Amino acid sequence: MMIDQFLNYLRYELNRSPKTVQAYEASLRDFQTYFQGVDDYLSLSTIDADVIRGWLESLMDQGKKPATVKLCLSAVRSFYRYALSRKLIDKDPAHCLTGPKKDKPLPQFVRESEMNLLLDEKLPADNYNNVRARTIIILFYETGIRLAELVGLDDSDVDLTGMQLKVTGKRNKQRVVPFGSELAETLQAYVTWRDNEVVRNSSALFVDKNGERISRGQVQYLVRKYLSEVTTLKKRSPHVLRHTFATAMLNNGAGLESVKKLLGHESLETTEIYTHTTFEQLMRVYNEAHPRA
Repeated sequence: MMIDQFLNYLRYELNRSPKTVQAYEASLRDFQTYFQGVDDYLSLSTIDADVIRGWLESLMDQGKKPATVKLCLSAVRSFYRYALSRKLIDKDPAHCLTGPKKDKPLPQFVRESEMNLLLDEKLPADNYNNVRARTIIILFYETGIRLAELVGLDDSDVDLTGMQLKVTGKRNKQRVVPFGSELAETLQAYVTWRDNEVVRNSSALFVDKNGERISRGQVQYLVRKYLSEVTTLKKRSPHVLRHTFATAMLNNGAGLESVKKLLGHESLETTEIYTHTTFEQLMRVYNEAHPRA
């Protein structure tokens, strides 16, 4: 009875859409079926917060996604707020309950074998555009810097002898990022090609054909273009290469604190999203560690 009253309130007083009313009704009927199965004597006016928690747990056990469970709880919370305001119940058992946290999507990354294929076979250093593209992709992959950080690099930020970059990150915070001999050689080759092919009108490390600082859109385009040749990921962006850097570092033994500093993260919690593992890593650990593998 109370559920029907509430649904009419949604329809005729709040003018909620039929779809919303239908979703709320499905949640409330499911909730009613649950608590009646717990105890025949329970009713909408006598249940407590523990019964609602039990229902939410049962939804999770059925494989419902956190977002779906939160929507179901929202229906019950709305119902009890309505019932309390109309003095149909004496207390609201749902007011203190919160739904499950939504799952954070794992960062997408390109496999090491795919990156090797791209850099060793798909991007020959046979013209300026290819050399620039290859240098940009290697720079993302070997340092993990952000798109804006790469676009903002000047020649003066690159120390080829010391093999390090001076990077200006979010809120103009600067950090120094080391790199290896391969990137040093690649950067030196790129600079030689650039100075022979382009008349620069900027102090920027990466420039377009007119000698101006390369744009974010140009970098995004070439990264998407070349990653498309080796991966089927839906996202093929510079940020995916940042994820790829972090994943490669952690999978090959780097400490979480070190990766945090390299990425320029404020909090270790941000870096912890990269502690997922690939199947290849799990297989390697298994084969090395299990006595019967």
